[in-house]
Amino acid sequence: MTDIIIIGGGVIGLMTARELIRSGARVLILERQMIGRESSWAGGGILSPLYPWRAVEPILQLWLPSHAEYPKLAETLHRRTGIDPEWRKSGLLIADCENVHLAETWCESYGIAYERPDLARFRELEPAVQFMPSSPIFLPDIAQVRNPRLLRALQSELLADGVQISEHRTVTEIAVDRSKITHINAGNETYSADQYVITAGAWSGTMSDRFFFVPHLDVEPVKGQMIVFSAEPELLRHMVLSRDHYLIPRKDGKILAGSTLEHSGFDKSTTESARDELAEFAYTVLPALRACSIEKHWAGLRPGSPRGIPYIGRHPEIQNLHFNCGHFRNGFAMAPASARLLADLLFARTSELSPEPYSLTAEH
Repeated sequence: MTDIIIIGGGVIGLMTARELIRSGARVLILERQMIGRESSWAGGGILSPLYPWRAVEPILQLWLPSHAEYPKLAETLHRRTGIDPEWRKSGLLIADCENVHLAETWCESYGIAYERPDLARFRELEPAVQFMPSSPIFLPDIAQVRNPRLLRALQSELLADGVQISEHRTVTEIAVDRSKITHINAGNETYSADQYVITAGAWSGTMSDRFFFVPHLDVEPVKGQMIVFSAEPELLRHMVLSRDHYLIPRKDGKILAGSTLEHSGFDKSTTESARDELAEFAYTVLPALRACSIEKHWAGLRPGSPRGIPYIGRHPEIQNLHFNCGHFRNGFAMAPASARLLADLLFARTSELSPEPYSLTAEH
């Protein structure tokens, strides 16, 4: 018997399942393909909004507690599963801070450590970075995870804790009677539970439109393309952000360059123009990468929402249906707090966060 069915097995679905089973629920995850292989797999794993002072308050209210929770979460997952999520406090070096006063004020207001490096200090932080920064700021406590490893660790832990996971289960029917879901059909099977949660990422909007229209739920796919270089460890020491693009150094030396923002529906194809754009950015920032091969080029579909504020809460009319979706570029950065807020709402518990900004009845 299942208490809660979660539709969607990306980082939000997995973290939501983790929070729900810790509250004693029996959980089944249905995933349209393989666990974590969509946007969650494709992203860079930066555990912060890119220019955090640009983020609206509801995003920050989910990010700050998640930021604080990640070190323990990564340690627990590593200990329990043997899979290292590679949480690393590698720091975020922003080379083009467009409003220094705003950034400093923001950091001081939220207790985020920062440094304003001069050129000599900038070169000390990143000796191989050769381009000239414009008003740089360094956030030393910003961390990253290696997305596929975190996802595998979460899946392993959930399975060990009794969560059922069914892959290749595309939902084809959701039956509603008297303001409650009675059952769903997926992959030629019928499933039923007391409660249902939509964590379907970029597909959440189309599911809503097809099965239970929600007037204010606006989630659409936004493609992002990335490339990864094979490099030696420590060629790049910190994550570097400039002109809305970034480089992310992994523990083994691989360096990710990302990413594009493309409104092209559910098309996940890669393009030569995007590859060239990302490669040229990477070479400009880190000329040594010209001697490194591009190992892979891929694309993912982010769950775009108007201002990046996710939808977390109950359907306005269907009593046993909740949503946790629309995190746009910050799914990993907001996942722990998002999952906890969803669980608080589902179990009618008092939450540390105000749920109103994320409500499905509010315009985002």
